[in-house]
Amino acid sequence: MKYLFFFCVAFLVSCGDDQLSVEEQFTEDIRLIEEYINTKNLTATKTADGIYYVTTAEGSSEKPKITSQVTVTYKGYFLDGQVFDAAEKATFPLYSVIQGWQIGIPKFGKGGKGMLLIPSKYAYGSQNIAGRTNAVLIFDIEVFNF
Repeated sequence: MKYLFFFCVAFLVSCGDDQLSVEEQFTEDIRLIEEYINTKNLTATKTADGIYYVTTAEGSSEKPKITSQVTVTYKGYFLDGQVFDAAEKATFPLYSVIQGWQIGIPKFGKGGKGMLLIPSKYAYGSQNIAGRTNAVLIFDIEVFNF
């Protein structure tokens, strides 16, 4: 009887789980990013990983490496425009930030400016950030130094 109870509870809990798999979420994130790009009439480039970036100023030809200490100004927001983070001239090792930044920031040199559009699996995934999970993140960035 005890095992039947646990089986029923496990079954009911699993039936209520309508979360997407990581790959399904990634596909949905890409769809949402492409819709955002089209709606805002942006010219974006997509990396092999699925990070999109918009370059407004390329900056120097030298680009930061994963081991670089980077100094950037940024504003992070969701697709609906709600800002969740911002900083002026923040400095940190590139290897210590989300994967989307590790892939996207090296697209810009010193003085580079632009936008990163990051699928949730390269951001915070299912972790809660500002009350949201599996959120596509957008960052307006300017790279000052590395």
